[in-house]
Amino acid sequence: MRLIIFGTLNGQIGAATRIALQRGAKVIQVEDIEQGLNTLRTGRGADLAMIDVSLDVKYLVESLKNERINLPVVACGIGNDARAAVAAIRAGAKEYLPLPPEADLIAAVLEAVAEESHQMLFRDPAMGQVVKLAEQIAPSPASIMITGESGTGKEVMARFIHMKSPRADRPFVSVNCAAIPDTLLESELFGHEKGAFTGAVARRLGKFEEANGGTLLLDEISEMDVRLQAKLLRAIQEREIDRIGGSKPVKVDIRVIATSNRNLADEVARGTFREDLLFRLNVVNIKLPPLRQRPADIEMLSQHFVKKYAAANGVAERPLSAPTIEALRLAPWRGNVRELENTMHRAVLLALGSQIELADIRLPDGSALTDSLGRGTVASEPGTDDAAGASPNLVGRTVADVERDLIIDTLKHCLGNRTHAATILGISIRTLRNKLKQYSDEGLAVPAANEGTRVTA
Repeated sequence: MRLIIFGTLNGQIGAATRIALQRGAKVIQVEDIEQGLNTLRTGRGADLAMIDVSLDVKYLVESLKNERINLPVVACGIGNDARAAVAAIRAGAKEYLPLPPEADLIAAVLEAVAEESHQMLFRDPAMGQVVKLAEQIAPSPASIMITGESGTGKEVMARFIHMKSPRADRPFVSVNCAAIPDTLLESELFGHEKGAFTGAVARRLGKFEEANGGTLLLDEISEMDVRLQAKLLRAIQEREIDRIGGSKPVKVDIRVIATSNRNLADEVARGTFREDLLFRLNVVNIKLPPLRQRPADIEMLSQHFVKKYAAANGVAERPLSAPTIEALRLAPWRGNVRELENTMHRAVLLALGSQIELADIRLPDGSALTDSLGRGTVASEPGTDDAAGASPNLVGRTVADVERDLIIDTLKHCLGNRTHAATILGISIRTLRNKLKQYSDEGLAVPAANEGTRVTA
């Protein structure tokens, strides 16, 4: 766990730092936001930021977003100042912690971040075999390709491998290749010098240098532009990178793990993915089974998420009724663990009785879970006749109109998650983005982007 603390916290910094250090965290303390941003730009990454509410929380959150530094922010302030807490949350902080610091409270925050990072939860033998393979290859420096449907926990598996490797005490750095535009991804990976291009206001080290000595995860690598793949291949082979605008190469020592929810052999055949890069990355392949092929995991994960979200929302932890458990096991879960987590979060908020009943399990469109059983899909498409199973009437509509409605409805079903929607639609994330831009330019309301959070699997 790497923690960066912004500000002095009115003299409480010493106590907070000591507690974090006692819990095994590596702590960096900076006086102000600019100093902290400069620290992060130099490759000294962090897993969590704590900031004094007397500083500009909103500016920090927006700066991290603009510079594509994925870092959760927790605000801290003296006493239980409700107004300060609300302002910090509205500014984008994930949580507010009152000071003087309580050891158990800070420990809980650190443990929550650590748990989300690398905890593996499974009971099904199908997943057990995969975990056994991961443990076997973790000590090796070999590159690994992790494949599987969206939501199966590929990043969680990558973190698990990192924690089981000799590099566990070194950085784990993740780059979502699908979420970063092609024009920015090269800078994100390899860094840039000041003035290398418009907007390069300072030197920034890329993810390769930030992960030096540790592990670099290239998430959804199938979405990377084929032209950038050539530079990536050289970096992996030579173990050196060239910053944009730099004058000499920089040596790096990293282990590369890549993930994809696509069949990369098919992408090679289409000419969208380099075969030599696939060979370099796919030294060992770990294929994660979808949740529907891991029935023994469904009950265990459901109970885990109930406990997690009951605590997070301050409500009573209710057990799952027997009919609810059976229905959860039968559901197709096309969104896999991520969809199950969101469903159980809703159930925790909706349940009123002594147990979580089947009626409390609602799908994103508000329909009951039982409506999806037997149809092979988790949410009914708008326009379908549930009673008769009839197809929607498409006669008289253009292909473009039907395509538009299908894309928008799928995106709504995925709660704005572009990556998940593209997977369901069977198109690339780039194609989906182009379609959404077209619809937006035509004045159509497009669901806001929401790539969601990584969940344990």
